[in-house]
Amino acid sequence: MADNSAEKNSDSERDERVKKLEALTSAGLVAYPAKVERDYEIAAVLSDFAKHEKAAKDFNIVGRLRAKREHGNLVFANLEDASGSMQLVVSKKDLGADSFKNFIKFIDVADFIQVSGHCFVTARGEQSLMVVDWKLLTKALLPIPDAWYGLKNEDERLRKRYLDLLLNPELKELFRQKSRFWEVTREFMKSHGFFEVETPTLETTTGGAEANPFQTHHNDFDLDVFMRISVGELWQKRLMAAGYERVFEIGRVYRNEGSSPDHLQEFTNMEFYWAYADYEMGMKLAQELYQDIAQKVFGKTKFSTKGFEYDLAGEWPRLDYRSEVIKQTGVDVIKATEKEMMAVLEKLKVKYEGDNKERLTDTLWKYCRKNIAGPVFLINHPKLVSPLSKAKTDDPELTERFQIIIAGSEIGNGFSELNDPVDQRQRFEEQQTLIDRGDKEAMMPDWEFVEMLEHGIPPTCGFGFGERLFAFLVDKPVREVTLFPLMRPKADDLKKEDK
Repeated sequence: MADNSAEKNSDSERDERVKKLEALTSAGLVAYPAKVERDYEIAAVLSDFAKHEKAAKDFNIVGRLRAKREHGNLVFANLEDASGSMQLVVSKKDLGADSFKNFIKFIDVADFIQVSGHCFVTARGEQSLMVVDWKLLTKALLPIPDAWYGLKNEDERLRKRYLDLLLNPELKELFRQKSRFWEVTREFMKSHGFFEVETPTLETTTGGAEANPFQTHHNDFDLDVFMRISVGELWQKRLMAAGYERVFEIGRVYRNEGSSPDHLQEFTNMEFYWAYADYEMGMKLAQELYQDIAQKVFGKTKFSTKGFEYDLAGEWPRLDYRSEVIKQTGVDVIKATEKEMMAVLEKLKVKYEGDNKERLTDTLWKYCRKNIAGPVFLINHPKLVSPLSKAKTDDPELTERFQIIIAGSEIGNGFSELNDPVDQRQRFEEQQTLIDRGDKEAMMPDWEFVEMLEHGIPPTCGFGFGERLFAFLVDKPVREVTLFPLMRPKADDLKKEDK
């Protein structure tokens, strides 16, 4: 059974604070007012402290109380807002006996308060605010965890992410950095003439990737629908038929699959589609984008991820899919039979699902991928594993596709889009065969998409990448760079422990 001492301490603390809440309400104080008066953020006060000190004028600041130390007729406290932290000095002489008594009696660490006062420097040289008035803004019924037991484990940190962020300034800054990551991406795409769009997140067929989708029901239409597994790939291609030439979308994607340090079921991706461009042009633009992110978000191009050292600067080399698999496993994925592939995978002690050639080919490549530091462009993918990529004219078994490989993982995928409706129909039929054989990751055919192709779209390059790139550049599991990852309800965890 779990140790419940922390919860018991929390309950006891909460009981005391509830009593204070009742007492202060009885005393005529308001515990949760709506109106707040705020003249400055704390950082603005500290950055121009001398000016405020010289003016000797009272002003209002607000925030959460992070510390409170009583010394007779003085109370020293720390007030924190999003911009910074400042010491408060609460004096019985300056505040008045009744107000001072109420401050000591009713105000706890973690409460939100508004204070009015003027700047001064203490005898120890601490820039402080001498409080002449105060107002309770929010009575916290539970303390900040580190004040009595701390966040003990990963599950607790992720479940109570708001506290994790409050206690960890570096983590809070990480998410500011992640916001900048997407901001730079958006700025880059727009500066290159791309138009930002929004496409459906609910679909009758999932397209653009091979993954197991989440399914739900549309009550009004009485229709089963799926949550998208790509950022509107088949929709953005429809925009090529509509006459747009450069579009992109940054949005959420959902895949009902397993979790790992590199995978979650819900995440953010970006995809762009570029008319009259091919995969060679796409590689060049993707490389420039990654290098722009590296410089503007991190101020460097050299990174370390999962023990791999790599540099995003310069021109990235290219790696041939077929040759690399032969080099590492001895298997020619074009000529080998399913039995030969399975025999090698078993010899390598690699787990695999399904006995179709597409899935076996992909499993062999993933075995090889984990040994590559990158950055490299993986090219010449077999047609079998690239159902939306245009075939190469000089070798129809291969496609004009590229993947960006960094630290043993795929961190970006693009290709010259297949715009031949006859070829696309045939490949969708092959995917349907796989589905009929029980392959849950095969791509659902979208026959209306084929009809759109029959109307015609120009030669187009598409490319996409996700927040996994950010996770790799900061060398953290993707779960750690997600503000609120999905957690199993705590009641379910307790049931498991009781069994």
